Amino acid sequence: MATITSKLQLVQSRIKQACSKVDRPADGVTLLAVSKTFPAADVREAFEAGQHRFGENYVQEAVDKMAELADLRPQIEWHLIGPLQSNKTRVVAENFDWVHTVDRVKIAQRLSEQRPAHLPPLQVCVQVNTSGEASKSGVDPAEALALAQAVAQLPHLQLRGVMALPAPSTDASTQHQALKKIREVFDELRDHGLTLDTLSMGMSADLEMAVEQGSTMVRIGSAIFGQR
Repeated sequence: MATITSKLQLVQSRIKQACSKVDRPADGVTLLAVSKTFPAADVREAFEAGQHRFGENYVQEAVDKMAELADLRPQIEWHLIGPLQSNKTRVVAENFDWVHTVDRVKIAQRLSEQRPAHLPPLQVCVQVNTSGEASKSGVDPAEALALAQAVAQLPHLQLRGVMALPAPSTDASTQHQALKKIREVFDELRDHGLTLDTLSMGMSADLEMAVEQGSTMVRIGSAIFGQR
């Protein structure tokens, strides 16, 4: 059975090959290991294999892991990639390094207000819902610019870019178009003068396609930790 270390190496190889195919530098794509629902021991194994960025969906589960892995805290970067409710903003502001799922001004304001003064600015991405699914979090693409401009003004946040979770499709053309749409939103925000460097899209199944469309951060879970 493949170990987390060997699967991590395989994913890193996939990223490198995908970048090479479209003439992008391999270090231009960051790997975020999605450790939601997996134990702290698995995170530790991945860390020891050289992976230092981890994505979590559930706030309390993540905070519990942080406590268990407190000895690694200075070297681990924790990213919230799941929906964020107003009543959880304080614990997120106090414990995470990144939040990918800012989809309302209210959430951004609370994160900024509740970010402890001794910590660096919270790195954030605006989540965009390009599929139009009511069940998915994220701001409508037409409203992304206004939200991003508002977030960029908040004192304890640093706006880094755009995150999206397009509906998975077995049709390559459909998936390609969904990823392209996200890239277009990202480009539009930059065209309006926002300084952005992060396009968070791509998962285990569509990593290569996401890199082709300009992703700078891929969120990989099952290809590293196994099926949930």
